[in-house]
Amino acid sequence: MSASKRENFGSSFTFIMAMAGSAIGLGNIWRFPYMVGEHGGAAFIIAYIICGLFIAVPCFVCESAIGRRAGMAVYGSMQKLAPGTAWRGLGLLSLLTCFIIISYYCVVGGWSLDFLVRSLSGKLANGRPDDAVAIFGKMASSTTESLAMHFCFLAATAIIVLRGIKKGIETFTKITTPLLFFLMIAMVIFSVSLPGASEGVKYLVKPDFSKLGAEGWACALGQSFFSMSLGVGTVLIYSSFMKKSDSILGSGLWTSLSDTGFALIAGFAIMPAVFAAGIEPGAGPALVYETLPYIFAKMGVETPAVGIVVSIIFFLAILVAALSSSISILDVCIEHMVETHHFKRWQAVLLFFVLAMALGVPCALSFGSMQSVQLFGKTVFDLCDYVCSNVFMMIGAIAFTLFVGWKMKKDDVWDELTNGGTLSFSKRIFPVLYFIIRWIIPVVILYLFIRSL
Repeated sequence: MSASKRENFGSSFTFIMAMAGSAIGLGNIWRFPYMVGEHGGAAFIIAYIICGLFIAVPCFVCESAIGRRAGMAVYGSMQKLAPGTAWRGLGLLSLLTCFIIISYYCVVGGWSLDFLVRSLSGKLANGRPDDAVAIFGKMASSTTESLAMHFCFLAATAIIVLRGIKKGIETFTKITTPLLFFLMIAMVIFSVSLPGASEGVKYLVKPDFSKLGAEGWACALGQSFFSMSLGVGTVLIYSSFMKKSDSILGSGLWTSLSDTGFALIAGFAIMPAVFAAGIEPGAGPALVYETLPYIFAKMGVETPAVGIVVSIIFFLAILVAALSSSISILDVCIEHMVETHHFKRWQAVLLFFVLAMALGVPCALSFGSMQSVQLFGKTVFDLCDYVCSNVFMMIGAIAFTLFVGWKMKKDDVWDELTNGGTLSFSKRIFPVLYFIIRWIIPVVILYLFIRSL
């Protein structure tokens, strides 16, 4: 597919909404709060903001410059900008990473769908609090239920991606991304009003740097990459549909601002409620799916209607966030097959639907019948998450940065970042940004990558 035949986002606003939708996902709602809880509260937030601004944004800029310059998917971009070199291997790494992520990500998305259905039926918040805690374990260990929800969530993702950029991704994210902010802000208002919630607010604004350390910084960087979908080609793919008149640096800053802002909103929606319920903030990945149903059920003891409404709002927000990210991840795989192997779009969607469903089965059953099946001491689900988040995404981010800093022509990079010299702010900041991309970012990522291992 040539660049001239590619669809474009209708406006810079819809591009930013699509990128924000890709960034705002389970990484913010599900992963960010418990990472904050494990690494010193506000100290982790400070590290996360620094990593986002000084590392994640330049990495975003690198992927965007490649994508818009080539006007192709990852593999095609490498072939076009560095023909006959080993850089095309980066395209295959991105394809593999996105395939693995979508396979287990849709399992977690299926959990969100399951809890939303339970909330709508009133069974989640209109029961006994102790029973609500056990819901996740029973659901995740049920072969039929976990696989059915995984299938439904993956099918919804595939249908949206099948419709393409304008009819599918652009329409979905333009509506749901602002809606998601509204839903979570409503959750914040309720959460901070709970008795005892003030301790949770203090936890989010009073840093404890003794719990951060090098590991905390590495986790903060990993979280910024995971939440902004960096190092896997999603930013590159979306930027290949970006208009030449849009600002790459401006889009990166707005995406980072949206992502960080939403992560903070999620933190203030969850942590005050956790402290109000007397739950350990470092409870880990189960924080959302085990402790918050308990809180909603606790609300339902006195006021059933409030508990039901709040649980519906919260899990609807998670579902929307999960879908907005899953469609961007799957689209990397689809664009590769359409562009490189000349598949029709529906054929590529069907292929990866089947493949992701196949790998998703052992991932979903990792919490039930296949929990004892482990590789390197990890379940299939945990191994997929670890390899993608701690290895592949870091390698991808370093590679994209090195490509822009050392392989692409400096004039081409300047042309993309300044829109041919028409963007005054980008022109002024370009020398500093280019120096950071060449000399600082790869070293910092490599150091934190080694520490994370």
